[in-house]
Amino acid sequence: MKLKHSWIIALLLAGCQAPQQPIETDTTELPPTTEESPISQVTPVEKPPEVVSQPVEKEEEAPQPTPQEQEDLWKRIGMQLHMPVANDKKVEYYRNWYIKHPNHLKTVSKRAEPYLHIIVEQIEQRNLPMELALLPVVESSFDAFAYSHGSAAGLWQFIPGTGKWYGLEQGYWYDGRRDVVASTSAALKYLGDLNNRFDGNWNHAIAAYNSGGGRVSSAIRKNRRLKKPTDFFSLELPKETSAYVPKLMAIADIVANQEKYGVEIPPIANKPVLVQVNPKEQLDLGIAAKYAGITVKELQSYNPAYNQWATAPDGPHQLLIPIEKKKQFLAQVEKHRGEGVKLVRYKVQPGDSLGLIAQKHDTTIKVIQNANGMSNSTIRAGHYLLIPTSTRSNSAYALSAQNRLKRTQSRSRGDYKMTHTVKSGDSFWTIAKKYDVSVQSLAKWNGMAPKDTLRIGQNLVIWKKGDNGAVLRTVYYNVRSGDSISSIASRFKVRTSDVIKWNDLSKSKYLKLGQKLKLYVDVTKVSV
Repeated sequence: MKLKHSWIIALLLAGCQAPQQPIETDTTELPPTTEESPISQVTPVEKPPEVVSQPVEKEEEAPQPTPQEQEDLWKRIGMQLHMPVANDKKVEYYRNWYIKHPNHLKTVSKRAEPYLHIIVEQIEQRNLPMELALLPVVESSFDAFAYSHGSAAGLWQFIPGTGKWYGLEQGYWYDGRRDVVASTSAALKYLGDLNNRFDGNWNHAIAAYNSGGGRVSSAIRKNRRLKKPTDFFSLELPKETSAYVPKLMAIADIVANQEKYGVEIPPIANKPVLVQVNPKEQLDLGIAAKYAGITVKELQSYNPAYNQWATAPDGPHQLLIPIEKKKQFLAQVEKHRGEGVKLVRYKVQPGDSLGLIAQKHDTTIKVIQNANGMSNSTIRAGHYLLIPTSTRSNSAYALSAQNRLKRTQSRSRGDYKMTHTVKSGDSFWTIAKKYDVSVQSLAKWNGMAPKDTLRIGQNLVIWKKGDNGAVLRTVYYNVRSGDSISSIASRFKVRTSDVIKWNDLSKSKYLKLGQKLKLYVDVTKVSV
């Protein structure tokens, strides 16, 4: 037995002296143990240099770009959208609508391109929800010249009263509601005030931006009385407002998740496009465009607040121009200081008044008085006045208020005008039905919103279209003996129902001899 044990020991000693072979090991790092294992008590065996483990350096992950570092401005916005999107059928409806109408989002992106960076910067500076940058999508589809039937104007659709309350001047020369920088500042201030009013509830604040704080407060109070929830989706609000917040949620969800919904909004470079400059004097927009090296139309498109051919005489004078044109523009302003407006020397004629002279030169009495240092409106025939006038023809200022109005009327008006006097029981709907026009058109023609209250005795303008190729003229006809409504209609090739509408004869049983009727006659069909 001793010999056997000695042989085994000899073999073991011989094995220990043989060179070790490298062993493939699992390099997966295991979690540290909390109790000592038997292995930890064994004296470690020194390994040859070639098998000593070297620490593996982990590759550092590249830092993700911040929202401000994104190349696409829409992505900068999308990364900062944090307001909850409700699981509501209205949100789903509008989300599907935007997804199915990709051309709408393309149009919006194109319109937003000059202005969106300005809006995003203001929102970040004020630490407000980035969802507010998308409100102009809902309000105006980012049309800086937008004007609603309720007299709301600009990207943010301020009505006159609210605009004035938040410091947006509105006059002959300038309408601050369409000034992108000023109106954005006013809108964000207004939204902040509404958020404070509703104790930080942004859904309530945004709804109030659409329909007014009083209406939202009233709906909340009503639900509290009835012991109902007071979240936005539980409130009884006007139809437009009930859709307003869901629209914003839908567009925000799409902007934040374009890949998820298979939508591609045309990218906008995440950098400033326009810069605001102040020449500190009135400038003819034609001259200002020349200073900047751009067209008048382009300058007006960036500065929709200016209604006429120049900036306001007494200010504001600021203009948005392409950022790369700033140095050139300011250098030209200084070089030609005092030459920004053309002055015409006008000799006062007998019978002239300041009002008449202002009308002739497409300006105002105040502008003429300022240009001539006048303290009153007294003028004398033979004396001379300096009249500020535009350097180019009216057609050159394609986006002035006057030209915009002409284009709007030519698109939306009919061929002849009618007047309806509001009676007891009348509403926009009943009047629109009576004259076979839309409620929206009827309200727009009269500078109102469909929900506005009508007054008894109020006169409403109604525009009607004639047949294609019609040449319409207004004809006044005196009723003769033996006439009837149908015989008069037949004679002038018009409908009996139209004669009744045009003359409000629905309550009259008989025509009176000598009664004067107004008729809209197509002179290509009849000659009287």
